[in-house]
Formats: sequence, structure tokens, C-alpha cells
Amino acid sequence: MWWTYALLSALFAALTAVLAKVGIRNVNTDLATAIRTLVILVVAWGLVFWRGGLDGLPTLTRQNWLFLVLSGIATGLSWICYFKALQLGKVSQVAPVDKLSVAIAILLSVLFLGEDLTWKTALGASLIIGGTLVLIL
Repeated sequence: MWWTYALLSALFAALTAVLAKVGIRNVNTDLATAIRTLVILVVAWGLVFWRGGLDGLPTLTRQNWLFLVLSGIATGLSWICYFKALQLGKVSQVAPVDKLSVAIAILLSVLFLGEDLTWKTALGASLIIGGTLVLIL
């Protein structure tokens, strides 16, 4: 079931790139990021209320809060840079470079989370890196 959500995530990420490219024409990218963030904020909290997830709030630990806040900061910085890159470059170049995050996430998961680096994972990451280089050079 996880792969269904992963494929939907990829689809929505692709739509994000194309829709954002049109939406940021002649717009300050920081303003565009703020508008996008506001929409996501409303949708995310709407889902929490709709699915009854608010009762989990008191169970969050300090570590949960710390890493969720750090993740939020990283997300925000990623979006700010992504929108600026989209404004300056082509979607067909920016999106693949952005997806280098997959290879970087694999490396970080091995280094910091102790996840195994299998030959298939290493090969997949190498292909992502190689494909990205082909598209941007």
C-alpha cells in the first residue's frame, strides 16, 4: 500500500512543478512560497480535524517536536530554493535536480539512521544521479 501513496506523491510533485512554473510568472518567489504554504497549512490542519488526529498532540515528545520543527525548516528552505530555481530555469531541468534529494536521502539514511545500503539501492541512486547529469548537462 505504501507504493500507492509514493506514486501519488510523485504525481502531485510533478503537478507542483508545472503549476508552480505558471503561477510564479512575474511574482516574488518568497510571496509565492508563502501562499503555497498557507494553502498547505489549511489542507493539513483540515485533514487532522477531519480524521480525528488532534488527540495525538499531547503524546508528542520533545524529540518529536524538535525533529518535526527541523523538518519543517528544511521543507521551507527547500520550497524557497525550488521556487527560485523554477523561476530561473526550465521545469525539465529543475525537477530532476530537485529529485537528487532521493539519492541524498538514501545516503543520509545510511549514515544517520543505520539503514542498509543494498546493491539495488546503490544502483538506483547511481542511476538517479546519472540521469540528472544527463538532463542538466
